[in-house]
Amino acid sequence: RSLYGDGMLLSLRFPIHGSPRWDHAVLPLPTDKTTLRRSRRGWMWKQFFLQEEYTGTDYQYIGKLHSDMDRGDGTVMYVLTGEGAGTIFVIDATSGDLHATRSLDREEKASYILRAQAVDKRNGVPLEPETEFIVKLHDINDNEPKFEKEVYMASVPERSHIGTSVTQVTAHDADDEMFGMSAKLVYSISQGHPYFSVEPNTGIIRTALGPSDMDREQREQYQVVIEAKDMAGQRGGLTGITTVNITLTDVNDNPPQFSQSVYQFSVPELAPAGAGAVAGRVRALDADIGRNAEMDYTVVGGDGLDAFDIATDGRTQEGVLTVKKVLDYERKKSYTLQLQVRNTHPDPRYVSVDSKDLAMVRISVEDVDEPPRFERPSYVLEVKEDAAVGTTVSSVSAADPDIRRVPVKYTIDRHTDVDRIFNVHSGNGSIFLQKPLDREDLAWHNISVIAAEFNNPQQTSRVPVYIRVLDVNDNAPTLASVYETFVCENGKAGQKIQTITAVDPDEPPGGHRFYFSLAPESSVRANFSVRDNDDNTASILTRRTGFRRTQQSAHAVAVVISDATFPMRSSTGTLTVRVCTCDHSGNMEACGAEALGGAAGLSTGALVAILLCILILLLIVVLFAAMKRQKKKEPLIMSKEDVRDNVVSYNDEGGGEEDTQAFDIGALRHPEAMEECSKLRRDILPSEPLYAPAVTRRAAAPARDDGDVRDFISQRVQEHDGSPAAPPYDSLATYAYEGSGSVAESLSSLGSASSNGAHDYNYLSEWGPRFRKLADMYGGDDDDWDS
Repeated sequence: RSLYGDGMLLSLRFPIHGSPRWDHAVLPLPTDKTTLRRSRRGWMWKQFFLQEEYTGTDYQYIGKLHSDMDRGDGTVMYVLTGEGAGTIFVIDATSGDLHATRSLDREEKASYILRAQAVDKRNGVPLEPETEFIVKLHDINDNEPKFEKEVYMASVPERSHIGTSVTQVTAHDADDEMFGMSAKLVYSISQGHPYFSVEPNTGIIRTALGPSDMDREQREQYQVVIEAKDMAGQRGGLTGITTVNITLTDVNDNPPQFSQSVYQFSVPELAPAGAGAVAGRVRALDADIGRNAEMDYTVVGGDGLDAFDIATDGRTQEGVLTVKKVLDYERKKSYTLQLQVRNTHPDPRYVSVDSKDLAMVRISVEDVDEPPRFERPSYVLEVKEDAAVGTTVSSVSAADPDIRRVPVKYTIDRHTDVDRIFNVHSGNGSIFLQKPLDREDLAWHNISVIAAEFNNPQQTSRVPVYIRVLDVNDNAPTLASVYETFVCENGKAGQKIQTITAVDPDEPPGGHRFYFSLAPESSVRANFSVRDNDDNTASILTRRTGFRRTQQSAHAVAVVISDATFPMRSSTGTLTVRVCTCDHSGNMEACGAEALGGAAGLSTGALVAILLCILILLLIVVLFAAMKRQKKKEPLIMSKEDVRDNVVSYNDEGGGEEDTQAFDIGALRHPEAMEECSKLRRDILPSEPLYAPAVTRRAAAPARDDGDVRDFISQRVQEHDGSPAAPPYDSLATYAYEGSGSVAESLSSLGSASSNGAHDYNYLSEWGPRFRKLADMYGGDDDDWDS
């Protein structure tokens, strides 16, 4: 530093730390000429600059820190703190030189804030206050531009004019926009000429050709490559690339056209009509897609406007030709139609609204074998109910509509005429009577007549026939009901005691008209009279005063009823007039014992209901008692044994006395021990023993002492003979035991080694009827066996 005194001013010149420039200050001096003393200033700085992306091998020098307190004797130590101190940035504690230890990237961090302080190396006491400074990184062009998307998707309508905006692409450069041209970008198109262009500064892509060249039907997809270059596009700048896929969207610029000018179809006659009766399909082509390809088909001419219709299939855009009415080959064999097709949504900017295409359709009607056809859809016939059997009611007529005119045979569907009242002539269709008619029983008959071809009975048709039975006056009128009439004992002459009317099942065209009169042969002419009221009713009047119940309790009045229809019919109805006791007002009090009983007692229906209830209760009691007795009665069969003749065998074989598991011989030696375990047969329950106990049999001469076995068998025989539950037939019970060395030995005399002589089985006949069959089998002489 230099200090210059110049008159009244003091000029100071000092360097700026971290900068090659110098600065100075001019201060006014005091006027008293006193000696000036400069106070010692501490070191100070604000910022350092460092270039990014350093590629050298040594530490990168940043600058030098120095304090006025440092006299170069090594007693001052510089200390560095802050962002990256000790790792990214290091300082020489003695000299104050500041270095960066590695290469830095401005795009990661553009500046670092550090703090430096000079301290006494001997005791660490700060010599000056801590000073803060900034290390900034100088930017270099080390980042290429990057687009927001690697691939852009865009679309523009076909037939667009030149300069129509398609989309905009945007790129960014991570370099410093404020320093140099590193972040100054320029856009250009490297692929996509001559269809598209891009604005250099904005990145807006536009169409570069006219409407005739941008046709979707010719080319739909385009791939455009856009470049963004920094350094304002100058040489040496870095470049970023992106791809833009552009699609031309469809507009309605193509009218539909039929794929052929003439179509041929055939439809069988009698095909069902309606939306499902498809006669054929026509197709028109439209180069457009989607909504712009929707078509509308119409029938605009020809001789089949009333027979055919056409509609558009929304899925295939085909014209579906349908039959509107049933076709008849015999009437018309072919039809010609003119069809028109046009766009449903025309766009007048590209195609005329009246743009359309025409095609011709020829439809042939195929002949099929049709069933006979009746002249009318239904028939209504009339016949009088008194018509005789065999009378022809009317006729129906049907014919084969085909050209061959096959004869027709008629029949009646018997499901509609179960009683077989009518029949039809198979050749001419005449319907005639087979049974008499009665209108009062059934006024209408609904039958079906079937017509079938002679050579093909499967071809049939039917027609309903409604036959009305006309009324004739074949029924005489009768009293409308059974009248209960009475006359008071104190009745006056000319008193009306009853009004009667009549019914007639016939139905004359002009309505009923009944006439009433007293029968000429009536014996009560002196007591009662009949007056016709001329309204289909009549009044019964008394002709004398006073009646005596004791003399005659009832009178019979015969009334003749006739109608006015030809031929006139009449009948006689009888009224029973009872003589009753009445009060002064004419109200009935008593009409004999039967009247009194009827008035005071119950009606016949009520009495019948009461009797039915009593009968049902009695039946319930009887059934309950029978079921209770049934429960107490022992069942006839308690087991599954068969009640027929059978042989019961008990075949147990033992292994001798040593075999203690096979059989207990003590049961044979002591049969009384088995009595409690024996089970009696309960097949029947007789009121008294069927057979008497067996008599003492003639003992056979045993080969040795086997009395225990004989006693066991005898006891079993007596039990079976005296048991009321024993079966009523002969049965064989076998008790056998075989074993080597058994103390009981063998129970069979046939297999005994000591029984070599003849045996006498005649004692079996003494055991009763049950052993008669065994006695016959074994009780014969030896000669019989030999024979």
